[in-house]
Amino acid sequence: MSMWWSLHLRREAASVPLARRFLLGTMETAGVDPDISYDLSVALSEACANAVEHGGDRGDTGGVSDAGPASVGDKQPGHACGQYRVTAYLDGEKCRIEVADSGPGFPSRRMLRTAGCPSDPQPSAARTTGDPSCGRAAVHPPATAESGRGLCLIEELADHVHFGNRPGRGAVVSFDKVLKWREGALLMVS
Repeated sequence: MSMWWSLHLRREAASVPLARRFLLGTMETAGVDPDISYDLSVALSEACANAVEHGGDRGDTGGVSDAGPASVGDKQPGHACGQYRVTAYLDGEKCRIEVADSGPGFPSRRMLRTAGCPSDPQPSAARTTGDPSCGRAAVHPPATAESGRGLCLIEELADHVHFGNRPGRGAVVSFDKVLKWREGALLMVS
């Protein structure tokens, strides 16, 4: 058995714990091992916090228009950029999570190191999804930095990670983790 869900959330700080609790509830109900659930919930929280912080136009407040919540396809400034999407798939042996926003996307390759590419003198420990063009990996911030560790945490907590851009439509962070199940779990692989 498998299951998936998708949430369209406003770019507000309150959406981060909502997404995390939704994931944890799904994992608990399905019977996923609590340690795996915790790792995925922390990675999801970091991806959502990144979308809330960086996932819209600079002038975007992440709010709601007078006409109500923005629709997903709305291209007007301050509307579609006021949201992001979280999708989770639990399918037998693994969970895949994707967080997509409508912001400017990740910086150019100059700013992001590539994982395992011959041109990278210091390859990251990131585990990318096998993109032959060499996947992007998070740059570790200086030890004294007040922020910037979220993408690195996702890399450490997940088995496979991909950071990408949708042309003209924002950033996408997707990550997978092999699942462990509690005894008698609902979705356990037969």
